[in-house]
Amino acid sequence: MTSSLLLSVFGFAMVATFMTLIMTRRLSPLVALIVIPIFFGLLAGFGAGLGPMMLDGIKNIAPTAVMLMFAILYFGLMIDAGLFDPVVGLLLRLVRGDPVRIIVGTVVLATFVSLDGDGSTTYMITAAALLPLYKRMGLNPLIMACLIMLSSGLMNITPWGGPTARAASALQLEPADVFLPLVPAMVICFAWLLVLAFAYGRFERRRLGVLVLGADPVIYQPALVGDAGVDEMVSVDGGAFTVSADPEARRPRLVWFNAALTVALIVLLVLGVLPLPALFMGAFCIAAMVNYPSLEAQKVRVAAHSANILAVVSLIFAAGIFTGILNGTGMVEAMSRNLLAVIPPQLGPYLAPITGLISLPMTFFISNDAFYFGMLPILAETASHYGVSPQAIASASLVGQPLHLLSPLVPSTYLLANLAGVEFAEHQKFTARWAIATSLVLLVAGLAVGAFPLLAAT
Repeated sequence: MTSSLLLSVFGFAMVATFMTLIMTRRLSPLVALIVIPIFFGLLAGFGAGLGPMMLDGIKNIAPTAVMLMFAILYFGLMIDAGLFDPVVGLLLRLVRGDPVRIIVGTVVLATFVSLDGDGSTTYMITAAALLPLYKRMGLNPLIMACLIMLSSGLMNITPWGGPTARAASALQLEPADVFLPLVPAMVICFAWLLVLAFAYGRFERRRLGVLVLGADPVIYQPALVGDAGVDEMVSVDGGAFTVSADPEARRPRLVWFNAALTVALIVLLVLGVLPLPALFMGAFCIAAMVNYPSLEAQKVRVAAHSANILAVVSLIFAAGIFTGILNGTGMVEAMSRNLLAVIPPQLGPYLAPITGLISLPMTFFISNDAFYFGMLPILAETASHYGVSPQAIASASLVGQPLHLLSPLVPSTYLLANLAGVEFAEHQKFTARWAIATSLVLLVAGLAVGAFPLLAAT
């Protein structure tokens, strides 16, 4: 029987090896997600049980994979049909070729769209609207991916986003009691993201200048998002802006129907009327039948997005193997307990901010479920002996969410990198420092507004 300490060492070593290999580009994320956990599982002596662990991980991740597959199909079809053309055109007119405006607008748009609580939906909507502008202006797409992810990570704290509900459930609290104390801190953190966006906008303005759009049509032909192998056409003509992999696929007369269908889909997502995979499957079928009634046209649209689907869904299932082995071997539980064991008793009264600091690495290295249902109750029970309330521990545990979304264990992270047309490892290297900084800003702001105490009352 492998000891808890040794399991913990194997767990941290596995994640560290994975991160090192993909960030140094020695292995692709797809291969690393499969090979690394199998290697460490064998090394830890779990060879006979790896098969069931891997299948369990794949089964747990399957609904997410299905949801992402049909979400890509749905939003891909909406892009083809021209739903986002008016939005992009309006944004182009508002920013007037100024990098500062478009980069600051990225935070505003991503924060607003993130109100639906689903990161994958946020990434697809914001990337569809913003990426053509970034390409047209020559802006760095890593900036877009970074700011969208940080904005989504901040809004992931909303009660319907997931982590808050988990924290409240684990400690038997009301989600509102956990979330509301953090609202002033979230406002401060949003201001921080605007400052960061403004700084990057000034940097890009110095690098590129302000783009002047004339009245003559301009055609730009980059590679399709995700390197799908099809050219994308972005055209500007007297203020009209179109984005389409196939101009003949556009359906301008159906723009209002498509907009109404998309709004209805988002409302149903927020209300949780049906599981996300079922909602996206149904919405895609309706959109396909209305926009492209013929069977041949539907086949062409599906084929046009098949490369993007394969790239994302294959990574999701590979991530299922990683998490399946990490959980099945007991490494996650061992990592949590051994990390807690190193906290000296003298630091007990400071467990609220310590919980906030712990949430950064732990929600990065392990899943939200493992952290909130496995580790948070232990932290709360320990803190109670020092007079720290469960609400303070629950609120503090949420500050790591901006960094959590950068984790290789989060499926939507691969989707964002794919949509932005950037390498996953490059996105991580570019965004990591700002994700850590954003989590720390949220922690300091939470302390400042009294969302959780620095020191337990004596």
